[in-house]
Amino acid sequence: MALRKYKPTTAGTRWRIGNAYAEVTTNEPEKSLVEKVHHTAGRNAQGRRSMRYLGGGHKKMYRIIDFKRDKKEIAATVKTIEYDPNRSAFIALTVFADGEKRYILAPQGLQVGATIVSGDAAAPELGNALQLRNMPLGTVVHNIEMQPGQGGKLARSAGSSAQLTNKEAKHAVLKMPSGELRKILINCYATVGVVSNSDHSLESKGKAGRNRWKGVRPRTRGVAMNPVDHPMGGGEGKASGGHPRSRTNKYAKGEITRTSGKGSDKMIIQRRNGKKLPNK
Repeated sequence: MALRKYKPTTAGTRWRIGNAYAEVTTNEPEKSLVEKVHHTAGRNAQGRRSMRYLGGGHKKMYRIIDFKRDKKEIAATVKTIEYDPNRSAFIALTVFADGEKRYILAPQGLQVGATIVSGDAAAPELGNALQLRNMPLGTVVHNIEMQPGQGGKLARSAGSSAQLTNKEAKHAVLKMPSGELRKILINCYATVGVVSNSDHSLESKGKAGRNRWKGVRPRTRGVAMNPVDHPMGGGEGKASGGHPRSRTNKYAKGEITRTSGKGSDKMIIQRRNGKKLPNK
């Protein structure tokens, strides 16, 4: 992908680094595959604020994405590559031989006119979806299922991917984007390739107003609050707030947040910090 730097004609564009959208081929989504998104502005059913710092934002429609890739052994042609306001990756509109249209996550390098297919007989080529058992070692994949038929859950954001490192009788071992080594059932489906828009992390908004367009309001620092409002609040002058922690007094740094004793612990071979877990 390509990034675009803006001339500093205004203060908001001085530091802005945006996306050139070189891969995107159309601005109009497929009408049959969009539905309304109802914004809550952080309010619950009683109309009371349950989440702070949300509100406003531009209207947008939700694109229905096919994460399951369950239309097997029928070839589909890529018609367009599109921007999706609901995710960091680009999406691709595919048209099957029987005329059905579906959106999928667009892998890096997928071109308009390319043919993709999903199924046990599919070749491990870019954009194809197949079981992990049918992929050669070293294959880079995304949109990975955690349970067969569940639909892809892992490695779906822009530029992310996992690598198939080993295959056993019932499980395949994947190196996740975080560096974690994890077992996945070998009959789970995954899509070959790296998710598109890999330079998404290099973009710079340039001004606070771009966050408001996304429905994000300004966030108040805890040290700027009173003691009644935040554990880090209070003090004379610009006093330090102590150890960084949340509004509910949970440490923000250094504390393990993963629930101990989870059923999926036995599927993790090595954590992202390099620590190996004992076999259970």
